[in-house]
Amino acid sequence: MTTEAFWQPINVGVLDLPHRLALAPMTRSRARADGTPTELNATYYAQRASTALVITEGTQPSADGQGYISTPGIYTDAHIDGWRTVTEAVHAAGGRIVIQLMHTGRIAHPDNTPHGRQPVAPSAIAPKGEIFTVDGMKAMPRPRALATAEVVETIRDFRRAAAAAIAAGADGVEIHGANGYLVHQFLSSNANRRDDRYGGSIANRIRFAVEVAEAVADEIGPERTGIQISPGNAFNDMVEDDTAALYAALLEALAPIGLAYVNVAHQGDEELLAALRRDWPGTLLLNRGGADLDARAQDLADGIADVVTVGRPALANPDLVERIKAGGPHNEPDPSTFYGGGEHGYTDYPSMQAA
Repeated sequence: MTTEAFWQPINVGVLDLPHRLALAPMTRSRARADGTPTELNATYYAQRASTALVITEGTQPSADGQGYISTPGIYTDAHIDGWRTVTEAVHAAGGRIVIQLMHTGRIAHPDNTPHGRQPVAPSAIAPKGEIFTVDGMKAMPRPRALATAEVVETIRDFRRAAAAAIAAGADGVEIHGANGYLVHQFLSSNANRRDDRYGGSIANRIRFAVEVAEAVADEIGPERTGIQISPGNAFNDMVEDDTAALYAALLEALAPIGLAYVNVAHQGDEELLAALRRDWPGTLLLNRGGADLDARAQDLADGIADVVTVGRPALANPDLVERIKAGGPHNEPDPSTFYGGGEHGYTDYPSMQAA
């Protein structure tokens, strides 16, 4: 299989993408302690601006949305100024950038947040597993269930964060509805045991995701709004008893909003992926994790995806697009430097020209 399918231009919302290889969102934990992005973050993203679209790491829309150490925020003036440095650097390098809005919900620990409060979630059910803190690995505590009025206010937090992202110069936002974080927690069968309009039936469990999407799209325009989903993903102690029906209903409810795209983090169920493609009338981004380039190109050629996102290969190869066009070679990523630290394993991977 050749890589010819990668290089076809495509329109995604307001963005004219020159090709179909986008940067996947990846947590890197290198913001300041208060969540403000730095010049180092600007360098990292600008290095990868030759990807068709830069999708940033998950960025908390509120103080309660933070779960991990040194993740960026987009809810203060300092955050906006920091992100503006990033967006200007990406645009100067010829790229396009959307900021991913990620509220971690119950996947959090008070030690990792600016206020030290108990995590919030759809229901007061602690997730299994541990989380890294400044004092090492700790069990994730039992979260506090959001009251119905607080759910509505959390939706407003997403709206305000989306406006802040555009004020910071981003081309759009992506709502993180995947991987066991807050939006996904509302969708799930085990983290959401609510008895109000946000829990119980499929129609109720998709309501939070749909209302977040509606609020963000109303604030900045649906053509600047995307959402990421990961149907069937058990990461972060997620259970979905009705995955196929759940996501069919979700996509049906999202379709009238006119979102720029849906970004699918694929979990291996090919029948489900085919159904998602049939059910979604708009642009579909796809990430197959460790799939090779041939598989990703085949997805484009077959119409399974309109754009493919790449994570670790782009993490280790700032000039991944150029390397693919040249037939390699490729740097290998160093997992020990994925989270936290400075420039090592972040901005010091050599370009092909430098090598």
